[in-house]
Amino acid sequence: CALIVVLLVLGGAVSDATYLSLFNLQSMATQVPEIGLLAIGVMLAMCAGNGGIDLSGIANANMAGVASGIFALSLFDASASPMLFTVTFAVGCMVVGLIGGILNGIIISRFGITPILGTLGTQMLFTGVAVVLSDGRSVTIGAPDPLYALGNGLIFGVPTSFLIFVVIGIVLALILRFTPYGLRLMLTGANPKAATYSGFPSGRIITTTYAISGLLAGIAGIIIAARNVNVKWDYGTSYLLVAILIAVMAGVRPEGGYGRVINVVLSAIVLQLLSSLLNFTGLSNFVRDLAWGALLLCFLAVARFDLINRFIALRPSRRSPHAAE
Repeated sequence: CALIVVLLVLGGAVSDATYLSLFNLQSMATQVPEIGLLAIGVMLAMCAGNGGIDLSGIANANMAGVASGIFALSLFDASASPMLFTVTFAVGCMVVGLIGGILNGIIISRFGITPILGTLGTQMLFTGVAVVLSDGRSVTIGAPDPLYALGNGLIFGVPTSFLIFVVIGIVLALILRFTPYGLRLMLTGANPKAATYSGFPSGRIITTTYAISGLLAGIAGIIIAARNVNVKWDYGTSYLLVAILIAVMAGVRPEGGYGRVINVVLSAIVLQLLSSLLNFTGLSNFVRDLAWGALLLCFLAVARFDLINRFIALRPSRRSPHAAE
């Protein structure tokens, strides 16, 4: 929270208060949800341990948007039946995203494939499916009023998509904090062998975790379509790096066993504020991508150094019992 305040003050000073205008704040809040939802999915996969990560998030979101868009357009005219079209498209996105997540979970839990390799494979699979379905072209969804309101509407001055993101974050935080699934997920990530011997259904937990991650990708696909009027297989090519960076910035342990949704939400807001600040200073997108890569390496190094220090602190001393005499 302190970093958010610092960035707001710094942005206001750099831009002569334009950065703090209501329109710019609303614009930044509108851009947070799609990448924030993918980052929460990455966090859940990391918490599962065993090198858990979901590299297929943005590919799954694009596939969900393309597949559901083509299906909804084949049934309804978006301008003639805007509500039916929007409901069909939204439900389709969530179903496709959920199926993609379940596929990831089965590949990892049932076949024992390393998560980074399994989700890298499905990333290419999902991208290929989207390319084949769309012939490599963008699919125009249009802007029916209900769908447009999801991506660009305001509720009491706050973007609707941002409120959806916050509500989803709160629900998932409560699930992880107060349900047996949340406890078992963290214990499985912290010590998979002990969890197995304790009788936890680790395979079911991992499949459920990646299924939730896929569902979040599907919801991100809805918001992407609502904001951009069309969907395409190669949208958000840099989102994977940014989602991982957000999760690491939020203190999620890449080794598994720890992660907090509220930290991921705040981290996504911080990164969006920083991204907009870099835009106001006139730096190109290439410099921004360089900054994201450098930040990711720095946070990983800091996390690794902290783990080493904890190990040294917890290691029993080898001093002789007579050394103090």
